Amino acid sequence: MAVRHFIALIHKEPESGYGISFPDVPGVIAVANTLEDALAEAEIALGFAFEDWVGDLPAPRTLDDLMMDPEFVEARQQAVVAAIRPAEPVSEAAQ
Repeated sequence: MAVRHFIALIHKEPESGYGISFPDVPGVIAVANTLEDALAEAEIALGFAFEDWVGDLPAPRTLDDLMMDPEFVEARQQAVVAAIRPAEPVSEAAQ
């Protein structure tokens, strides 16, 4: 897989862990108690999602493109925006 970065939204509510979601990869999320663990889990979650992906991988939009998406603009108001690269799929890492 070519190296791609996906824009992520990092959410943190008081008294809860960190949650990370990807506007361009719906349904892929990561949750952990610390930011460092959540970022690591997000890389792994993307890698696993893409390992068994059927069809073309989603093309990540640029931040400029996302900023023109009203849903993204609304979602990011309560989040921190980050770029995350998928972890190498387990099948490739073993080679």
